Amino acid sequence: MVGILEDKDRIFTNLYGLQDPGLEGAKARGCWNATREILQQGSGWIIDNMKASGLRGRGGAGFSTGLKWSFMPKEVGARPHYLVVNADESEPGTCKDREILRHDPHLLIEGCLIASFSMQAHAAYIYLRGEYVREREVLEAAVREAYEAKLIGKDNVHGWDFDLYVHHGAGAYICGEETALLESLEGKKGQPRLKPPFPAGAGLYGCPTTVNNVESIAVAGTILRRGAAWFAGIGRANNTGTKLMCVSGHVNRPCNVEEAMSIPLKQLLEEHCGGVRGGWGNLKAIIPGGSSVPMIPAEQCETALMDFDSLRELRSGLGTAAVIVMDKSTDLIRAIARLSYFYKHESCGQCTPCREGTGWMWRVMERMVRGEAEMSEIDLLLDVTTQVEGHTICALGDAAAWPIQGLFRHFRGEVEERITAYRRGRPHIQGHTLAAE
Repeated sequence: MVGILEDKDRIFTNLYGLQDPGLEGAKARGCWNATREILQQGSGWIIDNMKASGLRGRGGAGFSTGLKWSFMPKEVGARPHYLVVNADESEPGTCKDREILRHDPHLLIEGCLIASFSMQAHAAYIYLRGEYVREREVLEAAVREAYEAKLIGKDNVHGWDFDLYVHHGAGAYICGEETALLESLEGKKGQPRLKPPFPAGAGLYGCPTTVNNVESIAVAGTILRRGAAWFAGIGRANNTGTKLMCVSGHVNRPCNVEEAMSIPLKQLLEEHCGGVRGGWGNLKAIIPGGSSVPMIPAEQCETALMDFDSLRELRSGLGTAAVIVMDKSTDLIRAIARLSYFYKHESCGQCTPCREGTGWMWRVMERMVRGEAEMSEIDLLLDVTTQVEGHTICALGDAAAWPIQGLFRHFRGEVEERITAYRRGRPHIQGHTLAAE
């Protein structure tokens, strides 16, 4: 099924907070139903069904969730196993995980229990973004409810001893990178680790660890209750299931919505957001997956599908499915310069290409906003983005480079016009003016 998702297929039925987020409300919506029976099927059954469902990581990377779980050692040795949930939702434009934390926290808690059991972990940590204060309060209240009802904890009703800890970060974007998150959890400076070793071999406290996004874990219980075939039947092959999508920018009704993977981007905007402000003809560009993926121009938005493969073919990405819509009133050069400042500000400074490159790219972009650049600097800036991209420990360097590459790929003429307009008629050498080009 591709297109508008039917209500019967929705996982996050309290996405808008219209019902009770507490334990009784969650149970009424189907959460904690048959959880013990799921665990009794065994860890192998759980992992096989997660693989069969086709669920790919909802944090941006899009790696098979079941396959990731299977990387954990099958036997527990001297080192305990851990699950870590990445709730450091700091990607600009992204606001999906906070709705789960605020309105459906028990889906996440149940998912933590199931995922931890499948990987033989007796403890899980939820690492929460520093700015998420209300979300932490609701989540901690839900965790207390689960402990009091003996759903988790020692000697719980499910037969798997399991402790869940909520850790509040300090608001660093870099801690959304899984190994920087682990460093921060251990009380150290949030900086990415070199890989290998990968977290499945040596993660939190040097122990086997799996790090997953909030949404990836929260859907696990429903997938296993309803069956892998149900989830795999939504969307296109290799791009299956439902997905939370956050639409912001120049639409008539910005919103969060759970939709089928592979829904056409145009249909998503028309059906859920009341269309682009000023009509579809007023659309200029869209960033389809959060600020770190390249933008696509209006003509590509006509046929783009909201899934990993379709957007990759357009040299962009689904990322977190945070759709940022920009109409023809948008100064795209200024918008990308603003993103360049963000990545320069959030770089941890560990890798030289990122530490030096993000600041340099931002300063050049600021001059391009005003038109105070040379034409040759466009290619120079593009070249520098390729020197930063792929040459850093984590993907922040890529995230800083891709928005600039997307701007020049589709709107290079706009940058050239800005430079030409600035130079036209201005004194170039004392006593002379530069001829219009």
